[in-house]
Amino acid sequence: MPAPSDPLGILLLSGSHDRAHYAFIMAAGAAALGREVVLFASNAGCHALAADWSGLDDAGRDAVAIARGVAGLGELRDAATEFGVRMIACEAGLRMAPLAASSLLPGVEVAGIATFLAAVGGGQIVSL
Repeated sequence: MPAPSDPLGILLLSGSHDRAHYAFIMAAGAAALGREVVLFASNAGCHALAADWSGLDDAGRDAVAIARGVAGLGELRDAATEFGVRMIACEAGLRMAPLAASSLLPGVEVAGIATFLAAVGGGQIVSL
């Protein structure tokens, strides 16, 4: 079992709002506890790293979450950024989405799976 100091890798493949929302809940939560977190998005999951994330499936679900007192995706992305979560958009995944690298949030890296795996090392990887 990895020690809490080992990085947490979150692999976001899905373009659904619920999976993107939970990826950021997990990322912000782990980072708030002091854990290094690397969030890697590929394919439709890249929409979660876009400045305008309305390309996510069921993006309107965010308004329901906020109305029910749950942090919205925008708030969670801000928290993840403030806590230093490393965010990487897959270069090939951006082409599959299709999204331009210029549409991403400031600070999001564009790289491949090898960069993600090297960053996580022996830590845990969760796939959503």
